[in-house]
Order: sequence, then C-alpha cells, then structure tokens
Amino acid sequence: MDIEQRQAELIDQFVRQASALEGSALASLIVDATSHPYLFAFSEILAVPSVSELEGTDNSLYLNVLRLFVHGTWSDYKATKSVFEGNADHFLQLVPDQILKLKQLTVLTLAETNKVLPYDELMQELDVTNVRELEDFLINECMYVGIVRGKLDQLRRCFEVQFAAGRDLRPGQLTNMIQTLSSWLATSDNLLVSIQEKIKWADTMSELDKKHRKDIEDKVEEVKKSLSLKADIEFRGHEEVYSERGGVMDYEEDRSRPKRRRHPLS
Repeated sequence: MDIEQRQAELIDQFVRQASALEGSALASLIVDATSHPYLFAFSEILAVPSVSELEGTDNSLYLNVLRLFVHGTWSDYKATKSVFEGNADHFLQLVPDQILKLKQLTVLTLAETNKVLPYDELMQELDVTNVRELEDFLINECMYVGIVRGKLDQLRRCFEVQFAAGRDLRPGQLTNMIQTLSSWLATSDNLLVSIQEKIKWADTMSELDKKHRKDIEDKVEEVKKSLSLKADIEFRGHEEVYSERGGVMDYEEDRSRPKRRRHPLS
C-alpha cells in the first residue's frame, strides 16, 4: 500500500473517531494522531467541529499542538518552547514519537521549495550534530517510511530530493497553486497553438515540395521523350541515306561490268 492510500485511510479513521469524542478523550486522540508513524496530514482532523470546540478549554493546548503539526516545523516548536517553557498553561511538551514526526514534517517542508537540501541546513533545522546521524535519520525515518525518495551525496554534502509527500496546504497556498496551474495552462495553450501552426506550415511546405518534385519529374520525362524522338528521327534519317548510297553503288557496279555480246541467230 502506498503512502497516499495509507494516509487517506488513517485520516478517515481519525476523523470518524474525533467526530464522536470530546474533551480529554479528544485530547488523547490528538496525541495518538500526531504520534502515528504513517500519518502526515492533519487538516481534516483540525476541521472536525468537536476539535475546534477545544478552543478556550482546559484542553486547548492539544488544539495548539494539532495546529503545529498541520503547518509547523521543528524550528517553530523550539521558538514556542523558548518563550513558554516552564509555563504549563501555555506550552505542552511533546513526546518522543511526536518529536520524530515533527522532524519528518520539517524535511517535507524544506523539500517543498528546494530539491537539493544541504546537510548543514538539515542539521540545523533538525538539531542533528553530525552527518552520520543525519543520514541515518533520512534513510531510516524518511526514505524507508516512504515520505521522501532521493540520493545522499556525501561528496557535495547534500540530499537530492526526487520525491516528497505533500503536507497540508497553508492558508492562501491553494490560491497560489490555482494561479500557477492557470498560468501553466495558458502557456500550454499558447504552445499548442504554436505547434499546430508549425505543423500546418510543415504540411504546406510538404505539399509544395511534392508539387515541385512532380513538376521536375514531368519536365524530365518531357526531355527524355524529346531526346528519344530526336534520336529516332536521326536514326531513320541515317537509314535512308545509307539505303540510297547502296542503290547508287549497285548501279555503278552494274555499269562497270562488261556487257555480253549478242550472237546473231543463225
């Protein structure tokens, strides 16, 4: 089962569960969802009415955690932690599985805008201290899971991304995507018109070329016929001359022969 199909099934499962829960039970479900090893999209869960109702309650911190997993990164979590750490009313400490998940999501966010990720940037964003630890994380926790595919380039110290699963759309991102696709569609239409015009021009030139070749072939045939007719006429003329000369020679030969004397009849 591919990552997209597995996620779709998990999202449907958690959405149905969230719709039937409230309060602390819903908070527990949020922890389960954000810790699940194969779930990387959370906007559908966030959109469940009962989840939105956690705002302003004792469990509102779990709603903030879910929002973090929808669009946030490990750096966002660290920034919030530096502000509210020690204040349990405003900050919720993540469990190890959630930390792993948020770092995986951070890689997906970085891969959205850059297909070549320098090791130095990744180590800074993921709080990794050395290349070996970084490569182990990318291989074991990202590529084997199926959320990214790519090549580790130790010589250039970078990760070349070939595929990355998409995260939840940020506000306004859908509009930008529609504009980008609309622009691409308009460019494609213009390109198609240009290609069709070039095909039409090529067809026209092909027809002209065929006509030109036909004209040349016809002229060649005419020249061949003309030369053949001329050669035939000349050949017949020579035959007649030779025939006449043969007759004259026969006549001359006949005159040069001695005539027989006639003997009178007795």
